[in-house]
Amino acid sequence: MKTQTTIRVDETNYIKARQILKILGLSYSQAISLFNSMIVLNNGLPFDAKIPNKKTLKAISELKEKQGKTFSNVDDLFQDLES
Repeated sequence: MKTQTTIRVDETNYIKARQILKILGLSYSQAISLFNSMIVLNNGLPFDAKIPNKKTLKAISELKEKQGKTFSNVDDLFQDLES
């Protein structure tokens, strides 16, 4: 048994999504059905949806304010990560 539903989505994203899905060989309707199946299979969203913790919020804020650390090369970055 099938059911019909109506959803409201941002038009620009809808158009872009349809173009991507066409390349993948899926219709928008098929993709929504697949998404619904994945919700049921995963007993929730098929991806992590988390509220950022304080450390993540601080990092996001630093990036927005351009106050994050910068490195002149990859080696310096990894050295900082190890410390």
